[in-house]
Amino acid sequence: MAEADRSIAVNRKALHDYSILSSVEAGLALTGTEIKSIREGRVNLRDSYARVEQGEMWLYNAHIAQYAQGNRYNHEPLRRRKLLLHRDEIRELERETAQKGLALVPLRMYYKRGMAKLQLALVRGRKSYDKREAIADREVQRDIARALRRDA
Repeated sequence: MAEADRSIAVNRKALHDYSILSSVEAGLALTGTEIKSIREGRVNLRDSYARVEQGEMWLYNAHIAQYAQGNRYNHEPLRRRKLLLHRDEIRELERETAQKGLALVPLRMYYKRGMAKLQLALVRGRKSYDKREAIADREVQRDIARALRRDA
């Protein structure tokens, strides 16, 4: 994979639990020990979400493990982190999340030109029957691909 788009962490649970409506790239305001821990790949986005507060976008519940060689200035693993977006992007996302049933969830964290970025998605929660339907569709596509490989 190219250096410009190397994944650090993927939120696979979000891909299963939500229908993705749109996504946006956001930067992260991090401390030194956090970026060192990210470079070691010690990130978990599983239960994280984003929220707009007083015109700023914040990331909650993203677990970035403490840096092993960190000293007393090491970071809190679950602290809230500021997301860096343009003001008009924040306003647009805030307006869209005001609708019932929509949320902001990180899909993946990756490097872009050496900087850690976050792919943030506007999502709508899926019902359990939607999840089963998505799994069935995926299995059908897998069977079709298998049959085509076998015939070729």
